[in-house]
Amino acid sequence: MSRLHHSNIVSLEACYDTPKLVVLIMELVSGGELFQDIISRNEGYSERDAMQYTRQICSALAYLHSLGIAHRDLKPENLLLSDDKKSIKLTDFGFSKEVGDVLKTACGTAIYVAPEVISAATYDTSCDIWSAGVITYILLSAHIPFDGADEAEIFAKIQQAQYTFPSVLFGNVSEYAKDFIRKIFVVNPRKRMTAKQCLHHLWLDDKNMDKMNYVPFEPLFKQNILKFTESQLFKKETTNI
Repeated sequence: MSRLHHSNIVSLEACYDTPKLVVLIMELVSGGELFQDIISRNEGYSERDAMQYTRQICSALAYLHSLGIAHRDLKPENLLLSDDKKSIKLTDFGFSKEVGDVLKTACGTAIYVAPEVISAATYDTSCDIWSAGVITYILLSAHIPFDGADEAEIFAKIQQAQYTFPSVLFGNVSEYAKDFIRKIFVVNPRKRMTAKQCLHHLWLDDKNMDKMNYVPFEPLFKQNILKFTESQLFKKETTNI
């Protein structure tokens, strides 16, 4: 981590070895988790906000991938906000790996994991892009794209890229945003957008700002984000019991 220097990545300030521990001193990031901030903010939250967050996520990934590093555990809990709440900070590199190594280990969190990781095939940095697509879908709808009664059903839908854009959730979302997600949820990782291509997509282009919905999402959106975060916390706690 010491060689990572990017405005959207939490930096490692120092590292010390002790007889029993390795002590990592990380950059102080006190803005809290991204989704918690969306829930607690007083002002409205719109597609434009989702776009700006997504662009920062893709910028961090483009930098990591240019160094040949896959994060492998991209999820909302690992997206923190800077003190001024304006910048995303990607953290938790416990599963990160250089793609020069053979990547075959199934890791990450079920609802964000890419098809190639589930199928136990070798994979590369493109697995992070799939996870970014899942987060983008949630940022726009407050729902997950691949849901099911159990993990097996969720994995089956992921492996077939079986998702929809329900009008009740995406009725006010631009076609640019939907196209962005479509080009990420591609089962074949070689045909999936790269982080660099994501940054050049029309949805993340400031020139198209006027084509986006600036109207804040309904208050129900924040309630659904809250339900989502609480359900994920519950699953995490029960898994640890």
